[in-house]
Amino acid sequence: MADVGILATTKAAEQIAPRTLDGPSGPRPKRRFSRANIIVYGTLFIVAVYYALPLYVMIVTSLKGMPEIQMGNIFAPPIEVTFEPWVKAWSEACTGINCDGLSRGFWNSVNILIPSLIVSIAVASINGYALSMWKFKGSEVFFSILMIGAFIPYQVMLYPIVIMLREAGLYGSLSGLVLVHVAFGMPINTLLFRNYFAAIPEELFKAARVDGAGFWAIFFRIIMPMSLPIFVVALIIQVTGIWNDFLFGVTYISSPDRYPMTVQLNNIVNSVQGVKEYNVNMAATLLTGLVPLTIYFISGKLFVRGIAAGAVKG
Repeated sequence: MADVGILATTKAAEQIAPRTLDGPSGPRPKRRFSRANIIVYGTLFIVAVYYALPLYVMIVTSLKGMPEIQMGNIFAPPIEVTFEPWVKAWSEACTGINCDGLSRGFWNSVNILIPSLIVSIAVASINGYALSMWKFKGSEVFFSILMIGAFIPYQVMLYPIVIMLREAGLYGSLSGLVLVHVAFGMPINTLLFRNYFAAIPEELFKAARVDGAGFWAIFFRIIMPMSLPIFVVALIIQVTGIWNDFLFGVTYISSPDRYPMTVQLNNIVNSVQGVKEYNVNMAATLLTGLVPLTIYFISGKLFVRGIAAGAVKG
C-alpha cells in the first residue's frame, strides 16, 4: 500500500509541475533574446565598428605603397604588403631640421615618462595613504585644495609655469617637463589612491598599529600588496597622459633635439615639403600609440577593477 501511495503522489506531482526535461539529458536551458538585448548588442556592434574602422584604415594604409594608395580605395586591403613606410617613419622621416624619424622622439618620451611615472605614483600613493588613514590637522583642507588643482585648465597655467621653470633654470629641459607632468598628475592620482585606501577594512590598519607597525611598515607590508589594481589604474592614467601629451612638450621644450614623440609626429604629418606620404603618416601615428595601447592590453582587467573601486568608494 505504501508503494501504491508513493506512485500516486509522484504521478500527481508530474501532472501539476511543468515538463522541463528533454529526454535523458536533463533540463533544457531556455535562451530568450529579448528586444532589449538585441538593441544593446546592436548598439555595441555599431560603436565597435565606429571605433575600429579608422584603426583598420590606418593599418592597411600603412602597409601600402604610394602607387596603390593613389588608386583611391582606402578600405581595400593591400595588394602587396610593404613595411617600408614603417621603417621610414621610424628612422628616415624628416621632423623639422632632423631626418632621423621618430626614433629620437621615442627615446625622449621614454626619458620623460619613466621618472614622471615613478615620482608621481610614489608621491600620490603616499598622499592618498596619509589622507585616508593618518589624518592630520588640516588634512581635509589640503585635500580640497589639491582637488581644486585638478580642475584648473592647463592653458591657465602655461605662462606662469614658463616663468617658474625659467627662474629655476629648467626651461627647455627634459627635467623641467618631468616636474610639470608630476605636478599635473598629482591631484587625480591622489584622489584615486585616497578613495581606494579608504575602502580597505580599518581593522587591518588598527591591528597593524597594535602590533607596533609604523607609517612605512603598514604602507609597504599591508597596503601596497593589497592595492595592485589601483596602482595599475594610476600607471595607465599617467602613461596615457604623459606619452600622448603635445601641449606641454611643445611649450616647455625649446630644442627640436629634445622634442617628445608626439611633437615629432605633428612635424611629420604637417610637413608641407614634397609629396604627402599618407602611408608614412599612418605608420608614424601607429608607432606613437603603441606604448599606451600595449599597457592597456596587458593590464585591462586590473584597470577596470581599480577604477571601479577607486572611483566610487571612500
